[in-house]
Amino acid sequence: MSMTSAVDATARPVPDREDTARRLLRTSAKHSYDPATEIDWDAPLAPDRYFIAAHRSSLYGTALWDRMSEEQRIALTKHEVASFYSIGIWFETILMQMLVRHVYDCPKGSAHARYAWTEIADECRHSVMFSRMAEKFGAREYGPGTVVHQLGRLFKTVSNGTLTFGATIYVEEILDTLQREQMADSSLQPVVQAVSRIHVIEEARHIRYAREETLRQWPRLGPLRRAYSRFILALVVYFATTRLVDPKVYAAVGLDVAEAVAAAAANPHWRQTKQFAARKVVAFLNEVGLIAGPGKLLWRWAGVL
Repeated sequence: MSMTSAVDATARPVPDREDTARRLLRTSAKHSYDPATEIDWDAPLAPDRYFIAAHRSSLYGTALWDRMSEEQRIALTKHEVASFYSIGIWFETILMQMLVRHVYDCPKGSAHARYAWTEIADECRHSVMFSRMAEKFGAREYGPGTVVHQLGRLFKTVSNGTLTFGATIYVEEILDTLQREQMADSSLQPVVQAVSRIHVIEEARHIRYAREETLRQWPRLGPLRRAYSRFILALVVYFATTRLVDPKVYAAVGLDVAEAVAAAAANPHWRQTKQFAARKVVAFLNEVGLIAGPGKLLWRWAGVL
């Protein structure tokens, strides 16, 4: 991507910050949900329904998938979606802390600050919702792994405004794209559809807030801080994407972990799913100028380019 395209992308008009926040606050007042009452947590799971579409499984289309029983395949998708949402909880916890830092310096009477607090409340409910979902599935606790967990602690401490909102867009958009497909797929478990619907509706506001703030923050950075932001964002993308499926999910359904990890890594169907989930956010961040330099290799290793 040329320097001209990056400059043009960040020079385009961005709506007034307060106008956007007021619109998002109005939408939040009309379309916010309490998962504790909106979702029937006591409804039994259907034994013959997948939790994500079969072709979105990390092992779909592999020789290992062909050897699995139908019961194993359904169970794998159950543990995979639990892993997706565990990554969601991990990042939403980081995001809530970064938003608190962001709003700390904002005028306390501004609509922008009030929307940030509203989003923090949304993310609290989402994390509770994802946790209850994993509990309902009887899935063990998944996550990004010890090293990435500690890197997340560092990231939330050293993040700048561009990284806060750029990373938010990436993680939220890949989940949003997958969930839009899930909420419309009546062949899946009803609870998956219900959780996806709530998250999609509320995340649409968060994504808009983050996109516009990225466009405001990025032009303020000089060359060195831009290079730093590109590289650190690439690290976030690499770790968040490659840890979407915790290797422990394979052990949970009786598979050899090393064999399954290797099969998923080489699986073109899984790479296509990751590219499908990331296509919108990759286009946006590329237009802004955040996908460039040495870090671009990490985007490729993550399988989203």
